[in-house]
Amino acid sequence: MDKRLAAVIDQVGMIERTVNPDLFSALVHSIIGQQISTKAHQTVWERMLKELGEITPSVIDSLPLEKLQKFGITFKKADYMKSVARKITADEFDIDSLHSMPDEEVCAKLSELNGIGIWTAEMLMLFSMQRPNVLSYGDLAILRGLRMVYRHRIIDKVKFNRYWKRYTPYASVASLYLWAVAGGAVEGMKDYAPKKKKIMNKEKVVRKQDTIPV
Repeated sequence: MDKRLAAVIDQVGMIERTVNPDLFSALVHSIIGQQISTKAHQTVWERMLKELGEITPSVIDSLPLEKLQKFGITFKKADYMKSVARKITADEFDIDSLHSMPDEEVCAKLSELNGIGIWTAEMLMLFSMQRPNVLSYGDLAILRGLRMVYRHRIIDKVKFNRYWKRYTPYASVASLYLWAVAGGAVEGMKDYAPKKKKIMNKEKVVRKQDTIPV
């Protein structure tokens, strides 16, 4: 039993998560969310759903890149979506086969696709496949939550693996509460990460010195 996480769970209470059982639309959802804010992510997703009605390989494959971009995504993300959709419709990638694979194989298989990395695969396992033991080292909010709960300045891979083993086999539950902590759900908890030092702009200093009378 992890006493600090248990205390967080008691304070935050039950967390409900949205689950999308359709692997392809969930994968598109994860691609949209790469390196953007939660709010922007949700806005783009709702825009796509409203106009397209459903997110299927055939629908995405039929759309020109420019059309996908107009939903508010980058050219690269649009290209990644099209590439995955094309491979699925051409029977070059069996997305449903992921269900029978262990977590490591799911990550490896998805990483073969353009634009899909470990983080995207982990989000798919969490929010679509409902895998119970997912904790993402590549997720900045997870690392922030760990720093806040355990009062670390830095979470390196060694510390991360220690917590993952402690949470196993229910690391996915820990992920939800660490995200909540990182988002400010527990009053009084702060991030202990080292503050970035402000770097003085040398060019501005030189210009200021040039104006000083001698």
